[in-house]
Amino acid sequence: MVDGVRRAAPEAAAGAAGAAGAAGPARAAARARAAAARAVARVSGRALGPYQSAVVRIGFSGTWLFFLLREFPHRGELYGPEGPWSFGLAERLIASNHAFSVLVWSDSEPWFQAVYALSVLSSLLLMLGWRTRATSVVFMVGVLSLQNRSVFMGDGGDNVIHLMAMYLVLMRCAQVWSLDARRARLRGSASAGAAGPVLWAVLGALFAFGAVTDRFGYGWLAAFGALWVVSALWWMVDRYEPEGEGRAVLDVLANLVHSAGLLVIMAEVCLIYATAGWYKIQGSRWQDGTALYYPLGLDYFTPWPGLSGVLAGSGTAVMLLSYGTVAVQVAFPFTVFNRRIKNVLLALMMLEHAGIAVLLGLPFFSLAMIAADAVFLPTAFLVWLGARVAARRPGGSAPLPGPTPQPRPVRSAV
Repeated sequence: MVDGVRRAAPEAAAGAAGAAGAAGPARAAARARAAAARAVARVSGRALGPYQSAVVRIGFSGTWLFFLLREFPHRGELYGPEGPWSFGLAERLIASNHAFSVLVWSDSEPWFQAVYALSVLSSLLLMLGWRTRATSVVFMVGVLSLQNRSVFMGDGGDNVIHLMAMYLVLMRCAQVWSLDARRARLRGSASAGAAGPVLWAVLGALFAFGAVTDRFGYGWLAAFGALWVVSALWWMVDRYEPEGEGRAVLDVLANLVHSAGLLVIMAEVCLIYATAGWYKIQGSRWQDGTALYYPLGLDYFTPWPGLSGVLAGSGTAVMLLSYGTVAVQVAFPFTVFNRRIKNVLLALMMLEHAGIAVLLGLPFFSLAMIAADAVFLPTAFLVWLGARVAARRPGGSAPLPGPTPQPRPVRSAV
């Protein structure tokens, strides 16, 4: 009997070890499932990066607004009937590349002036965060209409604004620092009031006119139709079932779309810098460190000839700035997951764009790139900055409106 016990003991130990070995992968799988569930809950439970998306909204709408106001005296030559790119050429190009522009709906002067004025107004309202879901659509229409009307008038900054105008439509970019956030805080919902339904009714009438007169391609018809239907559904649920399951489902879907838009913007910024840096590496002037010298000698890129001359006269400064530009642009996409290094490179890139604005006379390109870079700014810094701005307001020490405390996000479609 003793011998039987002795033989059974190793067998029991081996069985226990086998069970423990089998439980190890099971526990690992359970931990992986729990981590995935937490990640999904985080992404779907709230709109990520509310301060970053607000800065992106303010930055791009403000950049486009300042550009439109600066070019207001020359708007006809840039995008209107007086421009060298005639209405017929624009119509033929858009018919071939299936771009979108309401300026090819008519070649009349009043129509162009109305579209330009509406672009200015929508930029201002989006920057302030008023009825952001609707104004973001109008802002996108204005950007696409003007830029696609005269395709040779843009530069790299305009291309970035072109893309970001479409991404902002998908994002809940008015959770903080907006009139919508203020309305949500005071009245319980950002969609409160009659202005929203009236605005969407007008947009729906314009959409119906364009659809009936066959002025939309199939893709744009589907896109604008989906935006209008979803917005109408959101308003109905927000008004008649604000605490029901339908509202919860819409919140989850909106958060997922917002997170996808935020991720696309981050990927876009990394792609811009990666391609710019690697293309520079292939250039002989960037390889020998003299690339910056040549634009400093061009009249078109020297708003301050004296300052440009002083910088161009220092070979060491030209070499360091040329090599530093390439190094920062190539390295940035590889540092986004290291907070400290990423923040240092982010500050350097913003300073670089500020230098481009001053030295080369490209303020709107620089503002657009700084607004794109802002998606990577630390939340703590943005909260501190918002508190500082709020403290400087006349008679105000209260903080600017922030997101509604969890677990429920701000009841708004923005």
